[in-house]
Amino acid sequence: MRTLWILTLSLLFSSCSIPKPLIERIKEEGQLIVITRNNPATYIQEKERIHGLEYELVEQFAAELGVKVKYVIPESFDQILPAVVRGEAHFAAAGLTVTTDRELAIRFTPEYQRVTAQLVYKSGKRRPRKIIDTVDGVLEVMAGSSHEEQLRQLAAEYPDLNWDAQRAVESTELLNLVYEELIDYTIANSNEVALSRRYHPELKVAFDLGEEMPVAWAFPHAEDTSLYKAAKTFINRIKEDGSLEQLLERYYGYVERLGFVDNRTFARHLVQRLPPLIPLFKEAAEQNDMDWQLLAAIGYQESHWNPKAVSPTGVKGIMMLTSATAKQMGIEDRTDTSQSISGGARYLRQVEQKLPERIQEPDRTWMALAGYNVGYGHLEDARILTQRNDGDPDKWSDVKQHLPLLSQKKYFATLKHGFARGKEPVHYVDNIRSYYDLLLWHNRKQKQQPLQAVVTTLPAVL
Repeated sequence: MRTLWILTLSLLFSSCSIPKPLIERIKEEGQLIVITRNNPATYIQEKERIHGLEYELVEQFAAELGVKVKYVIPESFDQILPAVVRGEAHFAAAGLTVTTDRELAIRFTPEYQRVTAQLVYKSGKRRPRKIIDTVDGVLEVMAGSSHEEQLRQLAAEYPDLNWDAQRAVESTELLNLVYEELIDYTIANSNEVALSRRYHPELKVAFDLGEEMPVAWAFPHAEDTSLYKAAKTFINRIKEDGSLEQLLERYYGYVERLGFVDNRTFARHLVQRLPPLIPLFKEAAEQNDMDWQLLAAIGYQESHWNPKAVSPTGVKGIMMLTSATAKQMGIEDRTDTSQSISGGARYLRQVEQKLPERIQEPDRTWMALAGYNVGYGHLEDARILTQRNDGDPDKWSDVKQHLPLLSQKKYFATLKHGFARGKEPVHYVDNIRSYYDLLLWHNRKQKQQPLQAVVTTLPAVL
């Protein structure tokens, strides 16, 4: 009888087995389902390349789990949170700000970024000083966004406040509508505004709408918290080990370096000076296995693509080579455009090849550019100083913080190569990164429309 009872209990428990934790099932299936949005700040695909802060964070998390990611992009922003609640995705990584209303429906991880909602208008138009000043214009925001939530709260204080909440439209599209003067105002997060203003510097921030808000991943309120806890641990770790800061620097550490005048001057030179130089940049880039657009961005930073440029210190030509560098590269005439571009490309490659192989892209390129500007020896001093201060000498985000210290005696006196104006290579690299982004953007636009249209509209676009 006792044996029969034990057998019955065994059969009962085996038929009512406890399901595996969600994270284990995801690992077995090999797929993580993440809902996101098409936006340069989150996830965007250009040709064969996918990039965006959210994309890189999710890919790192998935790599730790040992799984692939299936990205779901809904037609409208306001579909994201309901999809998470219904369990149609494991979580949302879509640049979502944490609000009190949202926390009632979903669970957020620790923040990995902070942003501010900003009211945006176009330069040349009347600047609104407060939200009620928008009532005589057209204000549009994304449906389901935290900005719509803010406007509903403000409407209690300003009953005349009005706006349109648009579905199936992204914040970048609304910003573009402001630029095109099809609407008067929109509200977007500060990171998205900064990215858009690289290409449309006429976009202006009228004022911030409230305080900074945290940005985080959104999970459903579920009994099984195994995946949520893993994500929480992941976010906390990358904050602690500095890898999150490095990623933020990659996307936002340089985007506001150029001003309105810089952008407009670049746009003019892009049309007037660059075209005859493109074959020379392409040839030199091909010979040295690099992107010609990066080489062109260096040339613009050095001389504004002026082959007759001469600095007070005696550097000359498109790539502004010193006499010593020119001699080292076998350049006979620094003002000869072809020789200058070829010599600059070869010198950059030479600097890059001196770097330890363990330094990965894009840090490798940014450090090579810094060495091109300030000299490889001073770059190495900055990397040594970074390591002394417990930073990562192989990460540009850490090294760029220590380069400026090379101008202070208490630091440079302890290093092999002595004094250097360390702020200059930081600005140099930031500017080149901005010019490079503008070139990429321009060339994509150029393929989408006839050349004459680009030439006609470009100064206004940039």
